[in-house]
Amino acid sequence: MTYKELTPQERRVIIDKGTEQPFSGKYNDLDRPGTYICKRCGAELYKSTDKFKSGCGWPSFDDEIPGAVTKTPDADRVRTEIVCANCDAHLGHIFTGEGFTQKNTRHCVNSISLEFIPAQSGDKTEKTYFAGGCFWGVEYWLSRQDGVVSVTSGYMGGSKENPTYREVCSGTTGHAEAVEVTYQPNQIAFEDLAKVFFEIHDPTQLNRQGPDIGEQYRSEVFYTDDRQKQITEKLIAELRENGYDVKTQLEPAGKFWPAEDYHQNYYAKTGKTPYCHQPQKRFS
Repeated sequence: MTYKELTPQERRVIIDKGTEQPFSGKYNDLDRPGTYICKRCGAELYKSTDKFKSGCGWPSFDDEIPGAVTKTPDADRVRTEIVCANCDAHLGHIFTGEGFTQKNTRHCVNSISLEFIPAQSGDKTEKTYFAGGCFWGVEYWLSRQDGVVSVTSGYMGGSKENPTYREVCSGTTGHAEAVEVTYQPNQIAFEDLAKVFFEIHDPTQLNRQGPDIGEQYRSEVFYTDDRQKQITEKLIAELRENGYDVKTQLEPAGKFWPAEDYHQNYYAKTGKTPYCHQPQKRFS
């Protein structure tokens, strides 16, 4: 992994876990649409839509991009440190119960730990989450679609925080093997993306996909808004009218937990191709 070279001031905060002076950071008062990324590795951390003014003197966010931040109690157990989940760069601390927003959470982040990427109207992205058997195959086919920016394998729909692959496979956490799809809606519509999803796995199988059996292999769409839900319901109705006994579930998207590194881009790394995900035309 390649990291950006840091100045002594940046190292004091990002590596040595220091704190910049309040009201001194360049992003404390910034109010523009865009994305905040890690200064050290460039990973996306926060969306501007989750930023709010707290008056504390540091940039404040009431939520992070799913899976972007790791939270660890300080040694004194009084505060909880937040670091970049990708490179462990120190960001700041997280506080709850202050009542600033409905989420009742404040990520207090050092500006020096961040970079800001302004939103570009032509580069707008959206996210959606699909589960359809082993995430290796779902990731493989969806990542090949024009307009898809990235596909991340992970876990969604369960009760345990930050589950491991072994825990999910045990069937005790309730998670599905899912993928997070980031796409550009001006290049591929959600409906077209959902059609691909229904055509790269068998939505008539219950809690399995080919030889993979278990609740974690269920077919499910985790929608992020009512539009995605309504489009998915329409597609399922169309499939049922065409004789498919669809077992796909619909649930609102919850916390997405990225899977271990060795699961990401599995087929690209191994040079293999999916064994239980073969495209089959189901829509006219």
